[in-house]
Amino acid sequence: MAGTRKTRSKIGVVGAGAVGSAVAYVAQIRGLAREVALYDINTQKVNAEVLDMAHGSQFTSTQVIGGDDISVLAGCQMVVVTAGAAQKPGQTRLDLAAVNMGIMRKLLPQILEQAPDAVICLVTNPCDVLTAGAVAELGLPPEQLFSSGCVLDSSRMRWLIGERAGVGPRSVHALVVGEHGDSEFALWSSSRIGLTPLTEWTEGGKPVFTTEVLADMTHNVVGAAYKVIEGKGATNLAIGLAAGRIIQAVMGDEHVVLAVSSVLRAHQLPPELEALDGIALSLPTIVGRHGAERVVVPPLDPAEREKLLASGATLRASLESLRK
Repeated sequence: MAGTRKTRSKIGVVGAGAVGSAVAYVAQIRGLAREVALYDINTQKVNAEVLDMAHGSQFTSTQVIGGDDISVLAGCQMVVVTAGAAQKPGQTRLDLAAVNMGIMRKLLPQILEQAPDAVICLVTNPCDVLTAGAVAELGLPPEQLFSSGCVLDSSRMRWLIGERAGVGPRSVHALVVGEHGDSEFALWSSSRIGLTPLTEWTEGGKPVFTTEVLADMTHNVVGAAYKVIEGKGATNLAIGLAAGRIIQAVMGDEHVVLAVSSVLRAHQLPPELEALDGIALSLPTIVGRHGAERVVVPPLDPAEREKLLASGATLRASLESLRK
């Protein structure tokens, strides 16, 4: 990131709960902007979080501000939204749709009043449904408002693959796509360790990633959030890091490919996927300073294509229920 740009840069985080505080903290310690603004209607909580981070200012180059007045977001180049009702044990992300869409209807216009040109990334669940609903209601371009989607799920999958193969997750190239939820799935046909296709990875001459192993890993990734929520009440640290990676891509104009979720348009899609028009789900996407700049539809085998369409149908049903 160029020094002149960093001097002017400002990131906003909406929501000072477990996730929002983690996102703000990651932005602070990684120096993702010159200024991080944390906003929440809970005055005592947001002031305490800002004070806690400010006490460490000696050790970072980022100024932390915040409070219960949404004007703290004025001038942000990017805003990450984490506010909303929390997912409870046993509750699916889609169960949260109605209540959190109501919150977004009130909150997002207020954010845009303070930072009309800001790139907005939703982390609040169910992020896919909220993204599609918000883009439709606000009339924003899909690249400006998108969600974290399956960026964290892909990281979870890469960690599992790396653990199984005995390699670092940075050497694993695999993406989870579709809904950020129960119908998500990994693109096994294009997954690699280094340059080796995942299904050709062997130990002692025997394949490591059998059909059974792949199914087990998918199950573990889909259920990862539920397991963490059951044990500690919320997922926050890994999603904080995932959101930090998205912030870095936007603020640094990196044009990196991430599995974020944005509203799809028919002209972006091959004919066999045009049924996904108008909904938001995760696909490989080039992320830069304008946000989710271009969706790159990967090669899909027939099974993956059917899973993607099924995931899209699940999300469309939830989105339509919000409009009734």
